[in-house]
Amino acid sequence: MFEHKSVLLQETIDSLNIQEDGIYVDGTLGGGGHAYEVCRRLGEGGRLIGIDQDADAIAAAGERLKEFGSRVTIVRSNYENIREILENLGIHRVNGIYLDLGVSSYQLDTAERGFTYREDAPLDMRMDQRETRTAADIVNTYSEMELYRMIRDYGEDRFAKNIAKHIVKAREERPIETTGQLTEIIKAAIPAKIRAVGGHPAKQTFQAIRIELNRELEVLNQSIDTMIELLKPGGRLSIITFHSLEDRIVKTRFKTNENPCICPPDFPVCVCGRKSRGRVITRKPIVPTPEEIEENSRAKSSKLRVFERGEE
Repeated sequence: MFEHKSVLLQETIDSLNIQEDGIYVDGTLGGGGHAYEVCRRLGEGGRLIGIDQDADAIAAAGERLKEFGSRVTIVRSNYENIREILENLGIHRVNGIYLDLGVSSYQLDTAERGFTYREDAPLDMRMDQRETRTAADIVNTYSEMELYRMIRDYGEDRFAKNIAKHIVKAREERPIETTGQLTEIIKAAIPAKIRAVGGHPAKQTFQAIRIELNRELEVLNQSIDTMIELLKPGGRLSIITFHSLEDRIVKTRFKTNENPCICPPDFPVCVCGRKSRGRVITRKPIVPTPEEIEENSRAKSSKLRVFERGEE
């Protein structure tokens, strides 16, 4: 069963200012937790477009949102194709778009998907199982330098260099094919006294491989401007991140859309002609309450940022 506790649920719904006859896009549909709450607030004229690349998520969300009938359209794709998806549906502008990034509890809990370091399974980690490249391909083919950069940048692990070295050495003996094998290799690369006090030693490397394989940061960075463009005036884009790099991208892109001028600060008037597309609603990100964190540990690192499209 696709169980997934939606993070910052009420905050996200509130941030969208839902209108009964509005059109909303859930770019990371998952099990449909946020989508259900959006649909409950829509009238006959309202619509929800749900996008996800995971077949299991689509099946689960389809079931969960069944009662809303034709108000809901579910598309199996990546939100980076949002413009094309909406064009195909004859939609030009929408009232709101939201993303809940990262990996779902369901994906983590389904061991054979290879996202978790807690059970031994094939090294997969594909969010879209139609893709051919898996986590095992990255682990077995990237050079030591590429592995090091990936673990350092996406995993923010201070032992990245050593982990990369251990991976390369281990795969010379035999290919690394399972999450269990990889976890043991990572453990061996981290000093025992650090392992004793920190979180799970494999967590950051697994995160780095997942982000790399699914191009998560690249997709996010390339899609934000498009999503803002697709909003009607007054429409909102709400994004929940779980990782400092994701949050940085959202913060930067929102800021640039609010103030895109590239003229030198000492110019008396703007000559670059770049116009603001709206405003950042969240000067500081919205974070979960202590109660929510206690109830759902996954919420701990979550941050919600919101952008509102201006008049044209």
